[in-house]
Amino acid sequence: MSRTRLVLGLAALTSALAACTTVGPNYALPADSRYAQLQAQPLTLDTGDSTALDNTDAAVDAWWKLYDDPVLDSLVQQALDNSIALRVASGRLAKASAMYQQTAAAGGFDFGAEAGVQRAQVSAESFLQEEKLPVFNLASGGFSASYQTDLFGKLRRATEAAQASAESVMAARDLARISVVAQVVGSYVETCHLNHELHIAEHSIDLQQRTHDLAQRMFKAGRGTSSTVDRAGAQLATQQAALPPLRARKLAAEYELAELLGRTPDQIPDGVDQCADAPELARAIPVGDGGALLRRRPDVRRAERELHAATAEIGVATAELYPDITIGASVGAAGLLDDFGKPATQEWSIGPAIHWSIPGDGAKARVEVAKAGQQLALAEFDEVVLNALRETQTALSRYVQDLQRVQSLQSALTLAQRAADEDRRLYQAGRRPYLASLDADRTRVASETALADAQAQVSQDQIRLFLALGGGWQQATATP
Repeated sequence: MSRTRLVLGLAALTSALAACTTVGPNYALPADSRYAQLQAQPLTLDTGDSTALDNTDAAVDAWWKLYDDPVLDSLVQQALDNSIALRVASGRLAKASAMYQQTAAAGGFDFGAEAGVQRAQVSAESFLQEEKLPVFNLASGGFSASYQTDLFGKLRRATEAAQASAESVMAARDLARISVVAQVVGSYVETCHLNHELHIAEHSIDLQQRTHDLAQRMFKAGRGTSSTVDRAGAQLATQQAALPPLRARKLAAEYELAELLGRTPDQIPDGVDQCADAPELARAIPVGDGGALLRRRPDVRRAERELHAATAEIGVATAELYPDITIGASVGAAGLLDDFGKPATQEWSIGPAIHWSIPGDGAKARVEVAKAGQQLALAEFDEVVLNALRETQTALSRYVQDLQRVQSLQSALTLAQRAADEDRRLYQAGRRPYLASLDADRTRVASETALADAQAQVSQDQIRLFLALGGGWQQATATP
């Protein structure tokens, strides 16, 4: 009867413990967070009147494919497969996921078994005997089981925090992915633009060399001055000095691209060094709306998951103020080897164990630390949200303004080309000196250089805009 009452009592205790509460706040996105406030109302990104932007269509994931450049597509895929930065990010995610699994496995049932045989002799004097005691053989063995209850939800909150932390690391991996893609596209596009700028610079040097040669011939013929020759020589040297920095920038872009692809600097990808024309977009950039932007950006998602983890940590700290209860049971035998297993050697036990450290100022302070951590995470979350909107709107504005600059420089180049053609025609007709025709050509080359610089800036603006829009990570996402 007593054994039956014990079993029923333990069953009732287990049921009561299972119904216990989970201390600490349940996570919900704070209504006063900037994210919640912005999601509660339509949030339209200002694209001005530019036809190069489309805020009626959702932003795309594989945005680099909008350039329709097979070489670029191949480079991006190689980077996604081989990037060291992505391997580091994936390693951190694997570690965070394993830590979550470890935390989730804590508590609950724990089983054990032990067995041993030993030959021993004990001290006779410990029993107040003068004669040496005989040697004997001992044996022991048994099984044990315990169940760690989660009376106040400490383990549940710890698991919740670990899962949110793992999801935060996943968002960081996604952020690393889109950053690598943006760097690959940026390095490739910069290399193409620099090849074009080098071609323009070399053509400009050729024109200045002809101007210098003409000035020397005129000086020798007595129709010019030495100062004219010196000015032409100085301009030639200045233009020649522009080549080394361009070549250095090109090599730096190629080396960066090699690193992003997991290669050494001497392993520059094929097809990059000869790229003369930077890829261009064939359609307007789809930007979508601000609400979708915030849901899409990995840095916003990472900050929100960190807020969730910080909220769960309050429950972990609060649960430490209350007792822990473990229910254990064991069965086995211990005694002389010859008698092992007989009723006289059998043993068993069952019952609960309570461990409680009476809360002091330190334990209460840990709760306050956790609450302060949550408020810090909320402030950082709000900061990330506003920064995401600022970055995106700034990228949109710069892109639109630089497009207008390109249009103006294209008009300037058209006029400079027309003037150069007219001066060349007049020179060929004998109505304009050759030096005037060369000056017109230099003006045209200067306009061409300015336009090339502006077009390179627009390409970088596009990449920054795609990065701000937060696309390019979705294909890699997996649940921890």
